Amino acid sequence: MTSHDRDADSSPSRPSGTPSGRPAPRKQLPIWQETLLLLTVALVLAVIIKAFFLQAFYIPSQSMEPGLVKNDRILVQKVSYWGNGEPQRGDVVVFQDPGSWLGPADLQGPTSPVARVLAKVGLYPTGGHLVKRVIGVAGDTVTCCDARGRLAVNGHTLEESAYVKQDGTSCAAPQVDCDLDAGPIPDGYLLVMGDNRGNSADSTSRLCDDPEAEQCAPTRGLVPVDLVVGKVFALVWPYQRIERVTRPDAFEDVPDAP
Repeated sequence: MTSHDRDADSSPSRPSGTPSGRPAPRKQLPIWQETLLLLTVALVLAVIIKAFFLQAFYIPSQSMEPGLVKNDRILVQKVSYWGNGEPQRGDVVVFQDPGSWLGPADLQGPTSPVARVLAKVGLYPTGGHLVKRVIGVAGDTVTCCDARGRLAVNGHTLEESAYVKQDGTSCAAPQVDCDLDAGPIPDGYLLVMGDNRGNSADSTSRLCDDPEAEQCAPTRGLVPVDLVVGKVFALVWPYQRIERVTRPDAFEDVPDAP
């Protein structure tokens, strides 16, 4: 082998690809394939978000006026109740129908094919759910009414004028003729009420008239915590009324159950 041959052998080799040694440009996907890929990724992300983080719902009735009006669109966050987190007094929550709280029309959900697909991924409200405010949690006793027609939780009177509809209703528990004595609430259950107390088929309208009656379960009218989807944290439609939904101050000083 000559020195010329050795020099040729020892010289660095050029990368394959283009004559200049640069990598060949990556082939671009057709537009239809890119669009399909982006849609697939978006749907997968939407399903993950719905399953673990956020979901859209609508207000199905007038029961949460004045804050939430029928057909308002709301967002519910699920992370608030992960792990040991549970609904707190004052939270506005969305929950599945505990059993015969809703009529057939409310259970139907979206009817058009597009709306049904969007509902599956959490981008369109679904049927079969209710929206109420948590008044009592496990161990609490809820009573009504004092001389001014107000609720009390564990003996602490609630000042609810900031969020309860003021329509001349005589008291805070009109569904039971202002005579409410519920509790202690069993573990794993919630007592819920609408903010439009005179027009809300909530826990108070379903509690036992006679708690001692054999056919009346002690949990009747209460909502199992397991059926709670999450906490309402934002009103997102109509856009003129977009706002955060927060827990009112009325519940801050409620003592824990003895």
